[in-house]
Amino acid sequence: MGAAGSKLEKALGDQFPEGERYFGLENFGNTCYCNSFLHLFFFIVPFREQLLEYYASHKNGADAEDNLLTCLADLFTLINSQKKKTGVVAPKRFVQRLKKQNELFRSYMHQDAHGFLNFLLNELVDILEKEAQAAKNEAETSSSSEKTANGSKNPQANGVKKEPLVTWVHKNFQGILTNETRCLRCETVMARDEAFLDLSLDIEQNSSITSCLKNFSSTKTLNAEDKFFCDKCCSLQGAQKRMKIKKPPHILVIHLKRFKYIEQLGRYKKLSYCVVFPVELKLSNTVEDADSEYSLFAVVVHVGSGPNHGHYVSLVKSHNHWLFFDDENVEMIDESAVQTFFGSAQEYSSNTDHGYILFYESLGANNN
Repeated sequence: MGAAGSKLEKALGDQFPEGERYFGLENFGNTCYCNSFLHLFFFIVPFREQLLEYYASHKNGADAEDNLLTCLADLFTLINSQKKKTGVVAPKRFVQRLKKQNELFRSYMHQDAHGFLNFLLNELVDILEKEAQAAKNEAETSSSSEKTANGSKNPQANGVKKEPLVTWVHKNFQGILTNETRCLRCETVMARDEAFLDLSLDIEQNSSITSCLKNFSSTKTLNAEDKFFCDKCCSLQGAQKRMKIKKPPHILVIHLKRFKYIEQLGRYKKLSYCVVFPVELKLSNTVEDADSEYSLFAVVVHVGSGPNHGHYVSLVKSHNHWLFFDDENVEMIDESAVQTFFGSAQEYSSNTDHGYILFYESLGANNN
């Protein structure tokens, strides 16, 4: 990428951010679904810093086994330590570990980027939780040994409720939804909180993210076979149900459901619908009814007319510049170019480059 790299450096000129690195990633045979996320995760600065900090404190463990977290940290460290400002690196170790860990990603077939995102975030959380639990058990064992030696016993009861561990992955991506169900007979409202790392939204032709979010939180009536069991009535009852965002995340990830199963066809079809996603977003479907403001900073784009083939690229905003990442290639683009990825206003269009997964960052300090 020598020529492309120098072209990017030339385009940015003296505006090239100090200490920043813009590197392409080698494709190991249909690994664009993976590269598109690796590119953008590197530019989630709090995530990158916490990952590099984690790596610095864990790399000296001689008996530490490779996992996706250490392989991702190793890749970010490799990019971060490059002497050149631009170039190409090979995420070989990460891809090998991914394929070893999950057989879904072992083939050279087209993969769904959203499936990879879910697997990656949940895997990182799982690793951090297990490590924290192991450290806690070790500390408790050590403390318990000391107390026993001093003749005292641990007074903690078995029934103490354990607080869920909040990792730095949670702090960046996790929000909380409230699922409210109102019984139509006794008017009792039951609310259940659910954590989420991304929101999957149904889409319609010529719509917007705002309208998709309103539809996501709209009140739905449960009748006939959809009736729910009301604990107060002790029977199945009709009900009204709605989802609201109780705690908006710092990084809001929105998955547009572009791949839909069509019963008449007996297969999945890609919905090329035009869905407008603004650079500035006001999240109004919250429990408090107070708008949370977000700014778009990354888009994973699916290129192709169907669900079983195609390509993934990503658009990433870094230091107020928009960049286009396509495996090894990195180019600078105008912000106005982002709207060319909204989708197609007509069903049959030559444009097959559609925004699939959107990343918004909270503008409010309260989410940090």
